[in-house]
Amino acid sequence: MEINGLRSIIIGGASGFARATATRIAAGGGKVAILDREGSAGAEVAAELGGTWHPCDVLDFEGIEIVINEAVEALGGLDMALNTAGGGKAGRTVSREGPFSLDDFRGVIDLNLVGTFNTNRLCAFHMTSNEPNEDDERGVMINTSSIAAFEGQIGQVAYTAAKAGVAGMTLTMARDLGSLGIRVNTIAPSLFATGLTARVTEDRAENMTKDAAFPRRLGKPDEYARLAIAIIENPMLNGDTIRLDGGQRFAPK
Repeated sequence: MEINGLRSIIIGGASGFARATATRIAAGGGKVAILDREGSAGAEVAAELGGTWHPCDVLDFEGIEIVINEAVEALGGLDMALNTAGGGKAGRTVSREGPFSLDDFRGVIDLNLVGTFNTNRLCAFHMTSNEPNEDDERGVMINTSSIAAFEGQIGQVAYTAAKAGVAGMTLTMARDLGSLGIRVNTIAPSLFATGLTARVTEDRAENMTKDAAFPRRLGKPDEYARLAIAIIENPMLNGDTIRLDGGQRFAPK
């Protein structure tokens, strides 16, 4: 798909990976609808990029359907959806305090996995009404996993399970939607300068990435965005979870 004229929903678009991707799409002539939590910088980002702002909570599974409908209406259709919403709660399966909270485990699964599937199914349905382009495409979806899905560290049991689920459903969903001309891919980043890690010291960042092959540093949000753009533009990229990690493999802790 071409970036120029692309109609895109960017979930988590107020910051980090999603904001960087929205910036590149807007710079290339695409249209962006920024979805993020109330109180985020979403309104400012949307204004900066000439897009629209749609406050939402991905854990409001019914409410976000209304928000997505509004975003699609504002865009005049939907060609691409990017989902970066997620997070985790640290804790071992069993610690000195007892077993890991089942409510906390469910909460992490809901945010990362159920929330991702929910937005995917809703966005894909909107894409089915598109006329196919010259490559017979109707749309493309990009989700966000983590290399923790493959080498989860001690205390990441809930996050690992959730992100492994996002990676695991990628090929199956691509197969489900292939006959409709809709592609599905997932990016699995390592440690990037987003959120809390954006504020770590240089020495701490060097220690956190010492087992990477190259480069041995935190990733930059724009490096995620550059991969997202490549996925959008290349119709042969489908059903894959692509590691973006500088050759890093997480140690147990």
